[in-house]
Amino acid sequence: MTQRNMTLQRTMKAAKDSPLPATEQETAWIPYGQWKRNRPHTVVGRIVVRARLWSSQLKNARPLFVYLPPSYAHQPDRRYPVLYMQDGQNLFDATTSYTSEWRVDETMQQLSREGLEAIVVGVPHGRDQRIAEYSPFADPYHGPGRADRYLAFLADTVKPLVDRDFRTLPDPEHTGILGSSMGGLVSLYAFFRCPHLFGFAGVMSPSLWLANDAIFTFVEGAALNPGRLYMDVGTRELGGSEAERSARSRSRQYYASVRRMKRLLVKKGYRPRHDLLVVEEPFAGHNEEAWANRLPNALRFLLYGSLHSPDGA
Repeated sequence: MTQRNMTLQRTMKAAKDSPLPATEQETAWIPYGQWKRNRPHTVVGRIVVRARLWSSQLKNARPLFVYLPPSYAHQPDRRYPVLYMQDGQNLFDATTSYTSEWRVDETMQQLSREGLEAIVVGVPHGRDQRIAEYSPFADPYHGPGRADRYLAFLADTVKPLVDRDFRTLPDPEHTGILGSSMGGLVSLYAFFRCPHLFGFAGVMSPSLWLANDAIFTFVEGAALNPGRLYMDVGTRELGGSEAERSARSRSRQYYASVRRMKRLLVKKGYRPRHDLLVVEEPFAGHNEEAWANRLPNALRFLLYGSLHSPDGA
């Protein structure tokens, strides 16, 4: 590589790592359709967007999506639980998702008719930094983890902004975190790492294998967080038709790790179907469609305790 190219790369990296001046539109909450510039999207209900949120902890920027429940506009004195979700670009809109969307907005609209309402904050991942941001531990193949910085971003930048601008119930009992795969891993980690922030967590198809199963040692040594945990897995996470013996074997190892984590959580004091729900879905794979299908029951379990407490009723 020439000296000129090396200098150019350093300059580009410095520009990427430095905050750019934010415009008024970037720092305001705008309707989702306006953010999409009236292009086609699949969002239903009311979602507002902060077009660009700078993270001093991670030295990068991303948009932030906030779903507001149907009653939010006409019950001005009501406050709501908040669920922070990873991979925010995959949650609400098929046109921004990697493959398909989670249909979080449709699910929340459905649950509102059952009396379950919450604010959902979709936090997009850091693109090529996704694995690093969701990794709590150094891994020989994926490098040093940056999950503590990511959680600092949620704690010190995202949550204060959301609590300031929306009618939230900000205490841990009414604040949850949820994700899948690496997002599931960091959600489980956050539940035990930050009990002062999160009182419930959804852990879907978690990547418990990272760093030679380091999450098991961490959870075993962590203090009990007296909240609710939902965890799930499919029996075909890594594929596995009748002709794919190797893929079936890898899938068995995947859901065996979730069973192992369930045993650890029960030993730690979590009571199945009371403050711990673990679901195995036969033949389900590792994809947004599977997570979207399991999401309604996951949220019923997690939000019931939150919404039916004295402050959240």
